[in-house]
Amino acid sequence: MMTYTWAGTDRFIIDHTEVKPEFRGKNVGKKLVMTAVEFARKMNVSIIPLCPFAKSIFDKTKDIRDVL
Repeated sequence: MMTYTWAGTDRFIIDHTEVKPEFRGKNVGKKLVMTAVEFARKMNVSIIPLCPFAKSIFDKTKDIRDVL
């Protein structure tokens, strides 16, 4: 599950990412973040990753920072 809030019309804030215990360690959380990145690119909007998990994905993955 990922929750987000729009910040105007051209960016959204990822404020929480949560994965059920049975899916931990299977990259489900990263897939959620990457889906948000794909959406941002398609809609030409940016992401503000306030969620610590989402922020860690952006910190570790340089090629997605174009949507920050």
